[in-house]
This record gives sequence, C-alpha cells and structure tokens, in this order.
Amino acid sequence: MVIDTGPDFRYQMLREQVDHLDAILFTHSHKDHIAGLDDVRAFNRQQGGAIDIYGAREVHEALRREFYYAFTAKKYPGIPQLELHEITLSPFFLFGVKIIPIEVMHYMMPVLGFRLGDFTYITDAKTVSEAEIKKIVGTKILVVNALQQEPHISHFTLDEAIAFAQRVGAAQTYFTHISHKLGLHKEVERKLPKGISLAYDGLVLDMNR
Repeated sequence: MVIDTGPDFRYQMLREQVDHLDAILFTHSHKDHIAGLDDVRAFNRQQGGAIDIYGAREVHEALRREFYYAFTAKKYPGIPQLELHEITLSPFFLFGVKIIPIEVMHYMMPVLGFRLGDFTYITDAKTVSEAEIKKIVGTKILVVNALQQEPHISHFTLDEAIAFAQRVGAAQTYFTHISHKLGLHKEVERKLPKGISLAYDGLVLDMNR
C-alpha cells in the first residue's frame, strides 16, 4: 500500500525497487499529493489489472478532473487503470489490515490521516479535534507534518508538531512534509526532544521490533 502519489512518485518507486502495488490511500486532493498518479500505468501493465484507489468523495472528484482521460467511456490504450473506492471516517480492512481514517484540518480543508496497527501517518494538519486524537493515542510510531519554524495558516509549525507529538505520546515520532524554512537537518535534530526525529527519504521502519 502507498499513501499519496506526489510529483516524484515514479522516482520513489524506482528508488525503493517497488515491483508490485496493491492499493493507494489518498489523504486529500492537493496537487502535491496526487500529481504522480499517472505513473501507476506501469503497475497496471505488469500486474494486468487496475489499482485500487481509496479516498474521500472529494478526492475522487479531483482525480476525475485531473486525470479525466482515465475515466472516459472509451478507454485509450495505456491509460491508468484505477478502481475508485470511497471511504469515510469509518474503519475498513485492506489485506487483513485494519485502517482507521483520522480527520485533521488543513486550515478549512478536511484531510485524512491513517492508522494501521501501531503506525499512524498524518500530513497537512493544522488542527486535530480531541475525538480524532483519541484514535491516535496508543500508537507506537507517529509520522506527522512539521512545515517550518514560523507560523503558517494550514500546517503545523515545528513547535506545534512537537506539542502534538507529546500530546499523542508515541514512543517514536517522525516529522515529514518539511520545507526548506525548517532549517538544516542536523541543527534541527539537535533541538528535538527525545523520541522525536526528522524523517528523510529512504527511511525504513521495522514494525516488528
């Protein structure tokens, strides 16, 4: 399973030598989270079928606009093959794994995070309700956005992300969706509390340890 398909989705799949893709979970419809979807066509060809796409209704509407050619009545050979599945805040199962959607607010836009067992992934959050935080508490590994040092209208700042991580209380938290305004990796790392680190390209998490 993959969460979101950013502009460099193809490069990420090649770098990590991913040769099979079963499903994609989408957090929201902003371009930096859906732009690489066209490149699933390589998996379509190799696997001989459509890729299951899970997202909210608004995400599906955006995909139908942005990738209209994949949803026409007469299919052009080689276009992405996508099987859309609408999800809400209700938990669902994929390949025997229980997935709990978590709603966060990206300024005024609802965005979905996902909890899979002891792992929780959240991006583009600015505020999270107490009801949704309760879904996260108890997770062992939390990944959450920390855009920059200065205040931002729709993303956690570094201090806000730290406060959120401490509120959740995961054993290990990684910050992602980082801009160049956050600062240099080594300098920021030195200032982070114990159990909180910056994520990086190629980071691998072993959930069995």
